[in-house]
Amino acid sequence: MTKAELIQMIAHRTGLTRLETKTVLIRFWEIIEETLAQGESVEIRGFGSFRVQNRPARKVYNPITGESSYTEAKNVPVFKASPKLKERVQRGSQEA
Repeated sequence: MTKAELIQMIAHRTGLTRLETKTVLIRFWEIIEETLAQGESVEIRGFGSFRVQNRPARKVYNPITGESSYTEAKNVPVFKASPKLKERVQRGSQEA
């Protein structure tokens, strides 16, 4: 599903215009991004949680050149699905 399709579906189900829906959805994503950038987590009960995880520096190997190098440590966003979401996805795949 694309962002445009998601906006269309939400607009249809809520009665909001596509422009209103797009604005709400973009602000929602901005708030999640800002919260994660501050190192905090976001929990949406029944859906899942977003958090920041630190990936330490490590030695990597290039199989083409045979050379090894090091990557820098970095923070990455991580999503963990709730048990309720996992169950819903599993039920949906069994019905197909």
